[in-house]
Amino acid sequence: MDQQLRSFMTPSVFTITETQSVQEAAAIMSEHNIGAIPVTDNNGQMVGIITDRDITLRTTAQGEASQTPISQVMTAQQVVQGTPDMDVHQAAELMAQQQIRRLPVVENGQIVGMVALGDLASNEQLGNEAGQALSSISAPSSPQQ
Repeated sequence: MDQQLRSFMTPSVFTITETQSVQEAAAIMSEHNIGAIPVTDNNGQMVGIITDRDITLRTTAQGEASQTPISQVMTAQQVVQGTPDMDVHQAAELMAQQQIRRLPVVENGQIVGMVALGDLASNEQLGNEAGQALSSISAPSSPQQ
């Protein structure tokens, strides 16, 4: 049975611009209990993603998060993303391969939703795939040089 990602994604997504501070990103994450925020340019086009892990490893651990622009710590190159009409099984496989827990859903360059591994795990038919994805995600990967 084909199931599209749009049935699983969270459609109202908080975004942030690349010129805002890391402190602002952390405040949004705290206020809304989320761990990743898509980063957009002034035209609303997705240019990256910032995660709680990015903040911890790339700024907080090195000091001065309040003065650091998001553009210096966000993941910008090759941001893994899905589309609303993508098959949900493909999305789970992509998340496992790329070792990511959250997948931005993009249409025409615009962020239209987010899918978390938990969104997939809550579906009976996908619980096993989500578990397999989590197993792959949790496996250590070699550090990037």
